[in-house]
Amino acid sequence: MTDEALAFWLRAPGAGEIRRVPLPRPGPGEVLVRTLRTAVSRGTETLVFQGRVPAGQHDAMRAPFQQGDLPGPVAYGYLNVGVVEQGPPALLGRTVFCLYPHQSAYVVPASAVTVVPQDVPASRAVLAGTVETAVNALWDAPPLLGDRVAVVGAGMVGCCVARLLAQVPGARVTLVDVDPARAGVAAALGVGFAAPDEAVDRLGGRLDLVVHTSATSSGLGTALELLAPDGTVVELSWYGDTETHVSLGGAFHSRRLAIRASQVGAVASARRGRRSTAERLGLALELLRDPAFDALLTGESALADLPDVMARLADGRLPGLCHSVVYDAVPPVPRAQEAACSA
Repeated sequence: MTDEALAFWLRAPGAGEIRRVPLPRPGPGEVLVRTLRTAVSRGTETLVFQGRVPAGQHDAMRAPFQQGDLPGPVAYGYLNVGVVEQGPPALLGRTVFCLYPHQSAYVVPASAVTVVPQDVPASRAVLAGTVETAVNALWDAPPLLGDRVAVVGAGMVGCCVARLLAQVPGARVTLVDVDPARAGVAAALGVGFAAPDEAVDRLGGRLDLVVHTSATSSGLGTALELLAPDGTVVELSWYGDTETHVSLGGAFHSRRLAIRASQVGAVASARRGRRSTAERLGLALELLRDPAFDALLTGESALADLPDVMARLADGRLPGLCHSVVYDAVPPVPRAQEAACSA
């Protein structure tokens, strides 16, 4: 291994670059990981890229191994799969998941990595953090046998939630999104699909549970319209600095509806005394044995292209769900070429 690594940094909102960074030698109880793949958490990371995290939330939104501070310069990210090249014998050569930013190699405590099951490919394992969010949401909900459920918003998180809900015996799950192309993804996940207006006309006022992930006011309004009396919307969206407008007139009070927040930063209260975050992440990786999650893997690129890719993801020019960064044989950067790494 070289004593340097390549890393994606947000130099300032809207401007990314690839930097060469020092790579320390691992000490006792630490591992050196060579990255195989990372993934862009499209909702959160594009808000970070655009500088849209409210100042009052900068500390709350820190990633576990974030370098620098919001709004920038900062190295931000948390979906990383790699191979342990130095560290305790039990981990050597193992494929692991870590909540680390986009970087070609890194050193962390051994306790910060989770071994990926042998039958889960690295390409799918990058979804572990997103599936972990979905696990937490189902613990917060929770769905019951035979429930009629909708997930409003067919992004990465919404699709992961829909797939887990589809495993609840007797549950009838509908994925709701404005993009008709998401119908194919819904079919691959084993759930139904509907556009918002169609869903309200067909399912409105009859659903036991709705999970909202679209991060739009209109999506939240649709979620409330779908609920049966005494039903709950589990709100998973992160809106950043976008103001949210929702009508609480109409049937909101007469049907005794509820909106409940769910956020992956803490284990859901229903399991907090009995499950650790490490156990929750381990469960997510076990669930990723399911090949249906491959439907979310819609694009990949090299690390060198990430500054441009992140800009196109943030402004919508690059569609898709989970975009992965591939690190196959990323070479060290000669010092004479350092300036050429910036985008």
